[in-house]
Amino acid sequence: MTETVVLPTRSAPRRSNSLIVPLLVVPFVLYNIVVFLFFGANPINWGAGLFSIPMPSNMPWAVTAGDLLLVLGIIMLFFEVLKSTQTARNSIIEHMLSMLLFVVFLVEFLLVGAAASSVFFLLMVMSLIDVVAGFTVSITSASRDVSMN
Repeated sequence: MTETVVLPTRSAPRRSNSLIVPLLVVPFVLYNIVVFLFFGANPINWGAGLFSIPMPSNMPWAVTAGDLLLVLGIIMLFFEVLKSTQTARNSIIEHMLSMLLFVVFLVEFLLVGAAASSVFFLLMVMSLIDVVAGFTVSITSASRDVSMN
């Protein structure tokens, strides 16, 4: 019985053009700018309606600032998961920065009164999902890199 390990051939190092900064930092920074500059550090204002859209059911759909920020966060989470499927050298650094961003989210949520809102909590959960998904995708793809016959 023999065992064969297939190793990929060494090629020229590829330079990754992707951003190393986690994309969920955008809604994090935007939340802090809006809550401290425009809402006077009062997170209750995230529930204030910005506009309403009439629906075919004759009921208006009220869109709040928090809704728009959460949609932005979901879009950023989608692109973060796409970025985590890449097997570049800087993926470890990117995972570490995502973990750091989650820790900053958690500390701010626990210690800063302006972050005591469900909008911020859901953004923090998105950051946690980014961390878990990034490590899960990396571990799964790393286990597929080594094939044994």
